[in-house]
Amino acid sequence: MNSISLTPLFRSSIGFDRFNDFFESALAAQSVTYPPYNVEKRGDDNYRIVVAAAGVDESELDIQVVRNMLTISSARRESPGEESQYLYQGIAQRAFKLSFRLDDYIEVEGASLKNGLLHVDLVRRLPEAAKPRRIAVNADLKAVASSNVVSIGQTA
Repeated sequence: MNSISLTPLFRSSIGFDRFNDFFESALAAQSVTYPPYNVEKRGDDNYRIVVAAAGVDESELDIQVVRNMLTISSARRESPGEESQYLYQGIAQRAFKLSFRLDDYIEVEGASLKNGLLHVDLVRRLPEAAKPRRIAVNADLKAVASSNVVSIGQTA
C-alpha cells in the first residue's frame, strides 16, 4: 500500500495534524457493502444518510454519536420461533454496523424509519465564535479589549 505524507500541508496550517490520522484510518478501512446506504447533501448545511434497513424494526436500531463518530447498528434478528427452510434466501437479515466521522459542528437532528429506509438527518450549526469576523487594524487598545477584536501589530 502506498503511503501518503501530509507534511507539506502542515507547513502552512495550524491544528490540522489530526487529519493525518483521519486519512490513514480512511485508507485502511475496508469498504462496507452491507447494508447499502446513501449520503446526501440537502443544502449548504443539511445532510442526510439513508440506510436500506429492510425488515429491521425501530427497536432493533441503535444510533449513537460519540466524539464526532456517528454509529448506526442493528443486532442480528432472531427468528420468531418458526424454523423455516429457505429454498432461496435473498433478503439478508444480519447484524450491521456503519460508522461515519462527523465534522466539527455537525449534529444529528433526527432519525426516522419509513418503508424500510432509515433516514438520519444532520445539520451543521456554527457557533458565533466560529463564524467569520472582521479584524481591525491599529484599533484602540480599549476597543480591542472590550470587543475581542484582534489588532494586527499589537502584542498581547
